[in-house]
Amino acid sequence: MKKQQIEQIIVVEGRDDESAVKAAVDARVIVTSGFGISKETWELLEKAYNGPGLIVFTDPDFAGESIRKRIEERFPGSRHAYLDREDARKDTDIGIENASAESILTALEKAKYTLSKDRDLFTMDDLLFFGLAGTAQAAQRRNRMGKVLGIGYSNTKTFLARLNGYGISREEFYKHGQALFAGDSPQDHR
Repeated sequence: MKKQQIEQIIVVEGRDDESAVKAAVDARVIVTSGFGISKETWELLEKAYNGPGLIVFTDPDFAGESIRKRIEERFPGSRHAYLDREDARKDTDIGIENASAESILTALEKAKYTLSKDRDLFTMDDLLFFGLAGTAQAAQRRNRMGKVLGIGYSNTKTFLARLNGYGISREEFYKHGQALFAGDSPQDHR
């Protein structure tokens, strides 16, 4: 059975939560790494909020609710998915990572997610054009481009997914690429 492909970006607290969500649905996920949300993560959240939108899906505990409130203050109108504490419990531990795929899908359905339309605007050729893949300097170049576009640093596969998933236009991508790498041929770095 094919997993539901969700348009909005789902916000969770930890990597185990991310794994549980991705086991249930086909979605892009931002991990806050707990309460101490980094500046880079806030920027990524803002880009997602202004692009496909956010679904906040934090643990049904005090810390999760605190994180949810902080995100809602900055990004009002974000969608919210909630799990019942019993659906998120494993022994004494409460968290999204303990929930069944069925419970996660039900919570996301109640958040009224939008099914994703396959948006493969960017391809590997676009990354190769600016030396963002396949060159000795690719990681450094992705870092520079990610900072300007507001999608942060990532490996090649994730960078391509973010380009396609965060509402970046081809015009914006090429404008910034030309500005950053004008006169700097990616072939020079191979």
